[in-house]
Amino acid sequence: MTTKLTAVRSGALTTVQDAGRPGHAHLGVPRSGALDAPAMRLANRLLGNASDAAVLETTLTGCALGPDQDVTVVVGGAPCPVTVDGRPAAWGAPVRVPAGSVLDVGTATAGVRSYVAVAGGVAAEPVLGSRSTDLLSGLGPEPLRDGDVVAVGTPAAPVPAPVAAPWPGPPAELVLPVRPGPRADWFTAAALRTFTSATYRVSPHSNRIGLRTEGPPLERAAAGELPSEGMVLGAVQVPPDGRPVLFLHDHPTTGGYPVVAVVPEPALAAAAQAAAGTPVRFTPA
Repeated sequence: MTTKLTAVRSGALTTVQDAGRPGHAHLGVPRSGALDAPAMRLANRLLGNASDAAVLETTLTGCALGPDQDVTVVVGGAPCPVTVDGRPAAWGAPVRVPAGSVLDVGTATAGVRSYVAVAGGVAAEPVLGSRSTDLLSGLGPEPLRDGDVVAVGTPAAPVPAPVAAPWPGPPAELVLPVRPGPRADWFTAAALRTFTSATYRVSPHSNRIGLRTEGPPLERAAAGELPSEGMVLGAVQVPPDGRPVLFLHDHPTTGGYPVVAVVPEPALAAAAQAAAGTPVRFTPA
């Protein structure tokens, strides 16, 4: 019989995520997938899952889940309190959750996104080879709502013995390496100096599509607008207000604002955990 988790409390935004669906940008489909991919992979490894097994990604306020059979879970990513039927449980390590009890993943004490991995993985229906929720295109499962039921796959092997896992802490300052973008020449020399020397801050209007920044605007050297062109994960696009926007996993695959730089993918996990107000610096890679 398939194990099911019922969303007792869905939280601010809880979605199903895995390694995403790369290779479909030509169809207008973003990659999607877990924003903090290393956290997803580590949580899965601690349960004996495949590293890309689907998990639940929470945003700031966590979620609460009730299983209909005994399950083992790992809550990782952004640090947060974890309880089972009100009793404190481990964060960042396997926790047994009995049938009929309630696992509560609390509000993040630092960072933004926590990950709830369950032995066997979340068994949502794949779309284009991925179970990920894509907020931009609408592909994949809908964001979790109170009362929704999530199916769990069959564990491939017993959960390994607990080990001390090296969970990285959320950044107090987000330092992003950048390489010149295809439209860096659309900006003045002074703007390019500002871009790599000024301190920006993470805007509260950031989401899975992009990390928006607050800070000094970048002055253009070229007037007018671009025809739409391809956008890649990690592109730093500059809209008309001049404040850089870092494209994350649900970003549009085309856009008409100039891309001043590109952040290499390995640096994006830290961006996923940068809360509103976190200082941001762009540094030449």
